[in-house]
Amino acid sequence: MLEIRPNCEHCGKSLPSNSTDAMICSFECTYCTYCAAVLFENVCPSCGGDFQPRPIRPKVMLKKYPSSTKEVLDRKTQEKVDEMKAKYVTIKPEER
Repeated sequence: MLEIRPNCEHCGKSLPSNSTDAMICSFECTYCTYCAAVLFENVCPSCGGDFQPRPIRPKVMLKKYPSSTKEVLDRKTQEKVDEMKAKYVTIKPEER
């Protein structure tokens, strides 16, 4: 089950459980749309995977399975971002 992390791990922007601005990779690294699409160019700076919109958990299920309240902030250096983009940006996500 997804943690549904409450913020962008790079810029710190709030991403509540019902946010349509949250993007995740297959390891659930969580970023806002701007960081994922513009800064990282759809390459996760941690694993090299791509991003997908984070699903929104139905309100009724949030009561039973609440989203995480633990903020994660792991701002990547420009060097790390550039390194991952250089490796993967020209490769389709399904071929990485």
